[in-house]
Amino acid sequence: MIDSHCHIAGEEFAEDLDAVVARAREAGVLSALVILAAEDDAEIAQAARVIQAWPECRFAVGVHPHHAHLFASDLEEAARLVERRLDALPAARAVGEIGLDYHYDFSPREVQQAVFRAQLGVARARGLPVVIHTREAEEDTLRILGERGGVDTTGVFHCFSGDVAAAERALATGYYVSIPGIVSFPKAAELRAAAARIPAERLLVETDSPYLAPTPFRGRRNEPAYVKRVVEVVAEGRGVTPGELARTVSMNFHRLFRP
Repeated sequence: MIDSHCHIAGEEFAEDLDAVVARAREAGVLSALVILAAEDDAEIAQAARVIQAWPECRFAVGVHPHHAHLFASDLEEAARLVERRLDALPAARAVGEIGLDYHYDFSPREVQQAVFRAQLGVARARGLPVVIHTREAEEDTLRILGERGGVDTTGVFHCFSGDVAAAERALATGYYVSIPGIVSFPKAAELRAAAARIPAERLLVETDSPYLAPTPFRGRRNEPAYVKRVVEVVAEGRGVTPGELARTVSMNFHRLFRP
């Protein structure tokens, strides 16, 4: 199986990265897409250690909507920075995570939207998939993705936590949908229903490490090994074995990210 979204280049994993990778491998996790913040020099530098510890990993790099305000005086610099980071990272396979977050509004919404558009332009120019973050901003996210007369990028809606109707709107873009550990939470019945309905060929799973550890690990730092639990819960809801689902999401990951 593959963890399609984690942040193990962050400071939370600096002291025990090798042990984290060992536990992931022991759990049967073959690889992971590691998300890098384009503006975070320390995280970018840590990518070298990640690839040394886990050569099968691949990277996505982008400016998160929380940090879009850093580029308010030069909106195109976000795209230029992502371009430079991609050029310096041979294992990079995607632009992300990028998008909109209206829950916290750490960046002005118009700035978020402009930085989002700029990075979508990078993905189009390079033929790369995008990793979408959208929170309480679904309408604007879908509108921006479709602005050029139809969706002309591919990618994944990461950390999907909505219901069946929200999943259908995301799937209508042609993108994949990635299910996080939230699916294991007792009150996540609507998400489990959505995960059961997503077409097999458009489904991914993730941890979003170090956040959102699934049950029975809630309260701990999340890590890629725990994606096994996500697979177990989603497989149960879909009426397939965990092994079958693991093979399916691994094939999907390879189709989307061409690792």
